[in-house]
Amino acid sequence: MYTLYGIKNCDTIKKTRSWLNEHHVIYRFHDYQVDGLTPGALQNFIACLGWAPLLNTRGTTWRRLSETERAEIRDAASAHSLMLQKPAIIKRPILESSNGALLLGFNIEQYRHFLKHS
Repeated sequence: MYTLYGIKNCDTIKKTRSWLNEHHVIYRFHDYQVDGLTPGALQNFIACLGWAPLLNTRGTTWRRLSETERAEIRDAASAHSLMLQKPAIIKRPILESSNGALLLGFNIEQYRHFLKHS
């Protein structure tokens, strides 16, 4: 079984969920805004994927930050703190396999490979 992390009203999440459903993939959806995100889970994401790729600098949450707030994000600890406060700033989706493997973003070819090998 897989876990899909994200926010339900995100267009990319909607596309991802649709694709997973069409391909009969069994998964659980974890909505950051409803279910929250533990510091430990976020630390695992950062350890596996890196803090910079997780930080969605193209979204509205990032654009709403002041220049000062943006400048304060310079390492894993500061990114971790911001992502816990504002989970909408985490790039989506994150797909986690039952063995703990993680995939960031939605790309059909990457998903096919990930689902076949995880």
